[in-house]
Amino acid sequence: MKSYIEERAVKITQYIIDYNATVRQAAKKFGISKSTAHKDCSERIQSINPSLAKEVRKVLDVNKSERHIRGGMATREKYLHQRG
Repeated sequence: MKSYIEERAVKITQYIIDYNATVRQAAKKFGISKSTAHKDCSERIQSINPSLAKEVRKVLDVNKSERHIRGGMATREKYLHQRG
């Protein structure tokens, strides 16, 4: 793996852990696709830094368990703004 990919994977993973960010937020912050961000923090980081991979897995699991709530809130906001 190229060194810049490893560095990016570590930075994205650390960002997600530090800010409890979603993959989508991290992708936007680093200017990459959501797919790349997800691959970096779920697959690539495993071979680079296994302990960091465990930490980010916890955050990703929490985000996954809460995504239906976030989706509902986004839909609610959308329709509240359409009224006004």
